[in-house]
Amino acid sequence: MSQVYKGILPALQVPFQSDLSIDEAELRRFAQWLVSHQGIGGLVTNGHTGEVFALTAEQRARVTRIVAEEAKGKVPVISGVCCEGITEAVEHAKMARDAGASAILLMPPHGWLRFGMQQPDNVVDYFRAVGEGSGLDIIVHIYPAWTRASYSFETLAALAKLPHVKCMKIGTRDMNKYARDIRTIREADPSVTILTCHDEYLLASMIQGVDGALVGFASFIPQKIIDLYAAVQAGDLKTAQAIQAQINPLKDVVYGGGEPTGDAHARMKVAMSLAGILKSATVQPPTRLPEGAALQAIEAAVKGAGFLKTQEAA
Repeated sequence: MSQVYKGILPALQVPFQSDLSIDEAELRRFAQWLVSHQGIGGLVTNGHTGEVFALTAEQRARVTRIVAEEAKGKVPVISGVCCEGITEAVEHAKMARDAGASAILLMPPHGWLRFGMQQPDNVVDYFRAVGEGSGLDIIVHIYPAWTRASYSFETLAALAKLPHVKCMKIGTRDMNKYARDIRTIREADPSVTILTCHDEYLLASMIQGVDGALVGFASFIPQKIIDLYAAVQAGDLKTAQAIQAQINPLKDVVYGGGEPTGDAHARMKVAMSLAGILKSATVQPPTRLPEGAALQAIEAAVKGAGFLKTQEAA
């Protein structure tokens, strides 16, 4: 059965034991809690929030299998694929498929960030090959406009027309290009859904007419983000502004004044631990947990939001 990828899709954090192994029981409980929220459109494993860079192929597949078992088909499970070449990407995608994923979130090879993409056809060839090799639906992960892996409008249109591409996660972070990216995809294939991944300014990116959000922040405050998107869909801007104002203090301590950074997941994990959503804030090295003033700011924001050890997941 064909899946439709829309609504709020949290990119999951991964709980770890003190020895850095996956805390399976905690991950199962966490996945159950997330899927219990009405308005969740899918669960995403192995994103940047899930510390994908620090996990082996086997660990990535295991995380996906655990989450898929707890989702029980209520929502689709999507696994991030972050690889450097077609052969490896197909291998990881097949492991995700066998673990229960219905789709992959396909990131650009990180060599593209350093050297660029050489030719636009390279991008289309990569996505086509991974889709055909795995048989899975693809959500295209669109990187910020300032990176060398930013896709042109022509490339986005070509990707939207590929049979395995069902959705695009847009993280352009240039609002002018973002608006035209959306228009380009809609014109190329209106059936391809569009999700914002702008954790740091959700309301501004939601009101552009997207089909939901795929964000790591939704693994921390799923109900707030569900309610925000519902208000946007209803055209209730005053309510949406009020919800965004409630989100802002938490957003500021997790993401600071800019877009997500390499240690934002650590700050968010601390906040989730303080809120009782996760038992432990352990992260994979070399990332370190915040200390001092940064930690105090997180504690103050979580307390100010009324989340301190009061979450229903505790």
